[in-house]
Amino acid sequence: MASGNSEKQPKYQRIANALKAAIESGEYRPGDRLPGENDLMETYGVARMTARQALGVLQSEGIAEARKGAGVFVRDFKPLRRRGIQRLAQEQWGSGRSIWSADIENRTLVVDQVAVTEEGAPEHVAPVLGVEPGEATCVRSRRFVLDGKPVLLSTSYLPAQLVAGTRITEEDTGPGGTYARLAEIGAKPVHFREEIRSRMPTANETARLGLGAGTPVILVCRTAFAEEGQAVEVNEMTLDAASYVLEYDFDA
Repeated sequence: MASGNSEKQPKYQRIANALKAAIESGEYRPGDRLPGENDLMETYGVARMTARQALGVLQSEGIAEARKGAGVFVRDFKPLRRRGIQRLAQEQWGSGRSIWSADIENRTLVVDQVAVTEEGAPEHVAPVLGVEPGEATCVRSRRFVLDGKPVLLSTSYLPAQLVAGTRITEEDTGPGGTYARLAEIGAKPVHFREEIRSRMPTANETARLGLGAGTPVILVCRTAFAEEGQAVEVNEMTLDAASYVLEYDFDA
């Protein structure tokens, strides 16, 4: 039965499955170059487009990445396990630790492309924060690079009047980050809501995240709420889908 189902698959999918099996068995290890289009054409007796589609499957699934002028290689980046609940616990940021410390273990994280500006609230953000469209907000944009690989773009919006004079308006927010600083001014987050979508990336996102062809992005919009349900931050994040496993661990 399984063989029959396999035979019904398109040729490019069967080739992709064979390559994935070879990777799983250790024949091709992280960082190894996979057979190129010419190799696959000769081995399987298929057209160039079929060989290209087979390699494209591995790239779209985050198993392989294309390097310009060099070929297609098995990804040597270990996906980041994003622990959606533990990372936002008050014991993380309340004790001066970054919420990222729940995810990265001993891996190297660099935050770059940091920009802190004051801008008018976008129309889709204003009603969430309870401000008028165009009202001043503190906008924090940054990129997160893990083990040398860009994995996430983040833009946070906070009411400018609320955070004026705090380190939230500076590039370095200090121990515990934005949430610890909000707690210091009586706006401690007590509840979070995350909405998750996915789509293909824009040209700008592809460039800033160094995405391979066909790699989608995950969009996470997190809203932080203080006491009495007041939203104090809207954080719009763009994640490289091939670099993440989203984990939510909670009691029944």
